[in-house]
Amino acid sequence: MFSLISSLLSLLFLILIPCLITFYKWFPVFLPKLLGLIKFKAARDDHENEKREEELQRELMPRHVALILDGNRRWAKQHGVLTEQGHQAGAIRFIEIAELCFELGIHTVSAFAFSTGNWGRDEDEVKWLMSLFQHQLKSNIQYFHRNEIRVSVIGNQTNIPEPILQRIHEIEETTKGYKNKHLIMAIDYSGRFDIMHACKSLVKKSEKGLIREQDVDEALIERELLTNCTDFPSPDLMIRTSGEQRISNFFLWQLAYTELFFSPVLWPDFDKDKLLEALASYQRRERRFGCRI
Repeated sequence: MFSLISSLLSLLFLILIPCLITFYKWFPVFLPKLLGLIKFKAARDDHENEKREEELQRELMPRHVALILDGNRRWAKQHGVLTEQGHQAGAIRFIEIAELCFELGIHTVSAFAFSTGNWGRDEDEVKWLMSLFQHQLKSNIQYFHRNEIRVSVIGNQTNIPEPILQRIHEIEETTKGYKNKHLIMAIDYSGRFDIMHACKSLVKKSEKGLIREQDVDEALIERELLTNCTDFPSPDLMIRTSGEQRISNFFLWQLAYTELFFSPVLWPDFDKDKLLEALASYQRRERRFGCRI
C-alpha cells in the first residue's frame, strides 16, 4: 500500500514540476497581456457609457425617478455572503445611482427603502436594517450638504425607533433649503397608507369647516399625500430591479402615468450602464397621459 502511494506521489511530482517551470517562465509574459485585456475592456465600457450618455437628451430627462431596490438578499445568497452584507451593498449602490441621476440633471430621486410589509421579516434582519438607515443618514450628512441635496423621509414612522426619527428630523431640517436636488426615502411606507392618510386629513379639515365637498379634486388630494414634500410628486420613470414586474404597494396614486422599467439585474449590480439603459428606454417612449396624439 505504501509503495502504491509512493508511486502515485512520484508520478504527480513528475507531472507538476514541468507545469510549474512552464508557468514560472511564461507568467511574466502573459500577465501584462491579461492586465491589458482587463484595462481595454474597462476603457471600452467607459467609452460605451460616455456614448450612451451623450445620446441622451437633457431636455427629455425625467424630473423624478422612483426606485424599487429589489434583490439585495438574493445578491447576498448568490455571492455567499450574509444578508446584511447584501443590504449594505444595496445602500452603497443607492447613493451611487442617486448621484448619477443628479449629475444627469434629474431633480428628484425616490427609493422604496423599507415597506410596511417588511416589518414581517426576521426580527434580527429588521433591527439590522434600522441600524443601517441610521448609519447611512449619519455617514452621508456631509455629502448631502456638500452637494446641496435635500433629504426627505416619508412613511408611517410610528414604528420607527426614536433615535432614527431624531436623525431623520435633523437631516430634513438642515437640508430643506436646497432646491435643485431632492432625495426621498420611503421607510415604513405603503401606497395604501399614503392614500388613507390623505383621506383622514381631508375629513379632519372638513369637520373644521376648512374645506367643502365641492373643493375636493385631484389637486387637493395630491397636496395631502406624503409626496407633497417635493415639487415633482408624480415620478416620470419608475425602475424596479431583480426581474419582478409589480409595484408592490409603492406610490399607488403617484404612478398613474409613470413609465415603468423592469430590470432583471439584482439591485447591488444595477450600475451606470443599466441606469443609462433605463433612461434611454424612457426617452424613446411617447407619453400620452391617456390622450390620443
